[in-house]
Amino acid sequence: MPERRYFLDIKKSVNGLCWVHRLNLRDENIALAMAQAHGVPDIVARVLAGRGVSQDDATRFLDPTVRDLLPDPRSFTDMDAAAERIALAIRRQEKVAIFGDYDVDGASSSALLMRFLTHYGIDAEIYIPDRIFEGYGPNPDAMRDLVARGARLIITVDCGTNSGAAIDAANEVGAEVVVLDHHQVGGPLPNAVAVVNPNREDDISGQGHLCAAGVVFVTLVRTVAVLREQGSRVSPPDLLSYLDLVALATVCDVVPLVGVNRAFVVKGLIAMRRLGNVGLSALSRVARIGEPLNPFHLGYLLGPRINAGGRIGDAALGSRLLATDDPTDARTIAETLDRLNSERQAMEKVMLADARAEADAELALGDGPAVLVTASDRWHAGIVGLIAARLKEHAKRPAFAINFMPNGLGTGSGRSIPGFDLGRMVRGAVERGLLVKGGGHAMAAGITVQREKLGELRAFFEEWASEEVTRLRDAAALEIDAALSADGANFQLLDRLESAGPYGAGHPQPMLALPRHTIADARVVGENHLRVDLRSQTGARLQAMAFRTVGTDLGNFLLSSRGRAVHIAGTISSNWWNGQRSVQFRIEDAAVA
Repeated sequence: MPERRYFLDIKKSVNGLCWVHRLNLRDENIALAMAQAHGVPDIVARVLAGRGVSQDDATRFLDPTVRDLLPDPRSFTDMDAAAERIALAIRRQEKVAIFGDYDVDGASSSALLMRFLTHYGIDAEIYIPDRIFEGYGPNPDAMRDLVARGARLIITVDCGTNSGAAIDAANEVGAEVVVLDHHQVGGPLPNAVAVVNPNREDDISGQGHLCAAGVVFVTLVRTVAVLREQGSRVSPPDLLSYLDLVALATVCDVVPLVGVNRAFVVKGLIAMRRLGNVGLSALSRVARIGEPLNPFHLGYLLGPRINAGGRIGDAALGSRLLATDDPTDARTIAETLDRLNSERQAMEKVMLADARAEADAELALGDGPAVLVTASDRWHAGIVGLIAARLKEHAKRPAFAINFMPNGLGTGSGRSIPGFDLGRMVRGAVERGLLVKGGGHAMAAGITVQREKLGELRAFFEEWASEEVTRLRDAAALEIDAALSADGANFQLLDRLESAGPYGAGHPQPMLALPRHTIADARVVGENHLRVDLRSQTGARLQAMAFRTVGTDLGNFLLSSRGRAVHIAGTISSNWWNGQRSVQFRIEDAAVA
């Protein structure tokens, strides 16, 4: 392992991290060559080289297109069987039921498929299970009800891979099932006509980074080709106009922004800004977004509102919003989701205080457990995933939050740190008989556990994760792309950096360091944020924000360092207020200069 190159010689920051150069010496040479050969600005070249983009791929990376990056649909196992069965339903004009998940990816996937089928005149309905009473994924009773209402084909989206019993129930009462999913496989594949999932072991597409909406989009591309081969005279829909939904799901499901996923988001944002989707436009208005939509809006303003329906309200609201073309219906649903989101925020605040108290008590015992497991009888099952995410950020280790019902059965969610495969650990607990059920991704998982098994589960997690989590936490570092001064933080730099976006999972926002900047002022704004005014050594000023830092080590350091020169690390972005754009720095860490 190469020796670390410390940035500004910071070996322990306020957040307990060392700062290191993201680029090694080889990457710096690639960045230099890229800048010289393609005329790419130096800082953009550094960003690209630091994320593994080669000199030859630079131009293509900066202008990703779906045409160039879309994988061959036929490389997905079972793709032809899925596309042919959907095409058959279109030719026969069968009734189709779409069974989706209750999160943004499930809602987007369901609406995407609904719009496609409606274009061909299909009588289709969307079914989203109730998170509390039905849990995740298809269940036998719901599948039988869909068949009783006339469905001859059921297409599961963002679920179904691990739902063998439910799919058997559908088969027994006369329907066929196609699964379009991306979740890890937890056992034998179900008895479906097709299971299109790039994460099944026998799939060679290499597209395991797709979210469910991405898998659905690729399936629709192949379905259009099959219909054309079969002589269909119906003009296909403009699939590129559906990319707003694919972009929304890709950002909100936090899948890596690599390969075709980058093209989905880049082109999807263009489609979204045209306001073609009535539901998304209505939701943007109630969220009071007064600027061109970007990934931040999708992940932090639109996504949470869509999720609010599945968390504490009607799980089908999100998919109905994204599928409707009725402005009145869209406005009503958007306003309902906005209200539910406000209620969710209030509930989350109370639950988080409870969970933080339990977690801090655990962490006070030495270094604490490798995996935090918190539980309560008073929490809302729809919000435990958010609590787990907050605990993971707070404790810098994988975390679970579990809600126990009076019958002793608990439903919980977990969130992981980079490098630790949470889904694999959960599957191990299922195999050990410690969980009623469980599954998920490397970074997130859902579990169902009996109260009497909780102690054994904690012990199993500790045994499984202790060594690896300790290693990952000890090696935790903040990777810095480049140094910056307040003098150079301008719109020209912002625009150049945005040309290398969009940023997100797998393609992180450029992390910049401001060496020896004086904290001219720091004050609390809102409930727990800090506004910080920074001044460079030449006197140039830069407005900065440190979100959710009141009461944290970072927040306390910033407030106590007024008038002092410190090193600051963070990201740069546009801030819009009353239609005016300004440059804003988002503080992620700090260190004594």
